[in-house]
Amino acid sequence: MKPARFYKSAGQSRIRCCLCHHNCLVGPNQVGFCQVRKNIDGGFYSLNYGKVIAQQIDPIEKKPLSFFMPGTKTYSLACWGCNFRCRYCQNATIAQVRSRQALIDNTPETPPAAVVQAALANDCPSISYTYTEPTVFAEFALATMALAKQAKLKNIWVSNGYLAADLLIKLEPLLDAINVDLKFFNDNSYQKFCGARLQPVLDNIIKLKQSGVHLEITTLIIPNINDSPTELKQIAHFISDRLGSNTPWHISAFYPAHLMSDFKPTPAATIFAAREIGQSCGLTKVVPGNI
Repeated sequence: MKPARFYKSAGQSRIRCCLCHHNCLVGPNQVGFCQVRKNIDGGFYSLNYGKVIAQQIDPIEKKPLSFFMPGTKTYSLACWGCNFRCRYCQNATIAQVRSRQALIDNTPETPPAAVVQAALANDCPSISYTYTEPTVFAEFALATMALAKQAKLKNIWVSNGYLAADLLIKLEPLLDAINVDLKFFNDNSYQKFCGARLQPVLDNIIKLKQSGVHLEITTLIIPNINDSPTELKQIAHFISDRLGSNTPWHISAFYPAHLMSDFKPTPAATIFAAREIGQSCGLTKVVPGNI
């Protein structure tokens, strides 16, 4: 447990978290929506600082990043928690951590320098903050990223794009590449399936593109939820019109998971139809995946 950043006092011993667009108002001895930031006696603390729950060497294409350092491997890591509650989360056991504080407490703390050393020892030219949402372990990620920069390593985020402005300002100078999930082009779907909103994600995607950070977009296509030609065209036009036609769009197949285990997998034909839609909207880098 370490003191958190990105918050302000809200009076009556309450704290306003400014880490992401939930902007949680956290009362005494309460946690925010993510379950890993807590108000303790008027101080705000990161409960998952350095609590690395997953470490692995991946091909960079698995992030997925197809047009940033292709053919290289990346040192991937995650800490507990997430600021979304996706009903189809593939990593729910480490991302959805309600009532799992004992597990977090018992996870050994990894210092940032150890992550950098592991990446170097395994000949990984980059570190990826992935598997769970790096926003919720931002203090640890930023500390690690600063050391990685000194060691000439690249920093990669795989994110839901819900981070707030204060974090984005601190992140951009340290970030080399990011893949952002654009899950739906419908605010009701974002609320129903993720507990979040669409517009902050769109705004952040545009800001990231303008910052010069290498950006790729991923959409997980879920049957009868976001697979209509209309919604896929909306996503493709947003990418083409606001980000540029050469911005990569990964279209990924859904498989039943977590609270949506009764849904059917995405047919391969749907993925290839989505690729045609993306190309018809002017996108030049549409990448089918997870089939």
